[in-house]
Amino acid sequence: MMRTANPALHGDTFNIVNTTGNVMTLSGTVNKTAILLAFAVGSGYWSWHVYLNDVANQTNNAFPLMIGGAIGGFIAAMVTIFKKQWSPITAPIYALLEGLFLGGISAIYNAQFKGIVVQAIALTLGVLAVLLVAYKSGLIKPTENMKLGIVAATGGVAMVYFVSIIMGMFGRSIPMIHGNGIVGIGFSIVVIIIASLNLVLDFDFIENGAERGAPKYMEWYGAFGLMVTLVWLYLEILRLLAKLQSRK
Repeated sequence: MMRTANPALHGDTFNIVNTTGNVMTLSGTVNKTAILLAFAVGSGYWSWHVYLNDVANQTNNAFPLMIGGAIGGFIAAMVTIFKKQWSPITAPIYALLEGLFLGGISAIYNAQFKGIVVQAIALTLGVLAVLLVAYKSGLIKPTENMKLGIVAATGGVAMVYFVSIIMGMFGRSIPMIHGNGIVGIGFSIVVIIIASLNLVLDFDFIENGAERGAPKYMEWYGAFGLMVTLVWLYLEILRLLAKLQSRK
């Protein structure tokens, strides 16, 4: 049975009867991923400039935009996961809303550490490219044990973040992991490695979907699942770079 830690691409994702005759392809999924990235970059660029306008004119429009984007993106993601056939519409909506959040949070980080966003984007795309080449060349092939390990590790990270959020509601935090000390930096590196390995599982699931002849709309769904991992990876790289720069 196929496994992935990505909630959008679980073991039964592609167990869908295709009654349309039009099938999912790898090239189609790649194109859809590029479209979603373009949507996210476009709305993120706008959100970024809203933040800059706030700073210049002492207004406060960016924060509600970010929160709305984060909440709206989560809702769009949940709808997409449970209604896969709607993904040609909900996946672009998710990308646009997530872009609003990412643009705002990126602008905040960049205001503290100049140039950090360009570095984070470059590293994220670099990791994506390297892992895609490694996967396609057969250098990395996800075995069943590897899949189980990544799923378990991702679940562990999710649990840590969940506990951290709950503790934050009471004004507490998990010691050291969010700081810029050795433990905090080490934690971020481990999480980035786990997020990166999830990309490999995503590639494997998308390839399996194409081989099984999944319906055409699953190209959008596969692109959405890949976007979820890329957003996570970008945010983790951004946090790591912020921790490193704050030590200077």
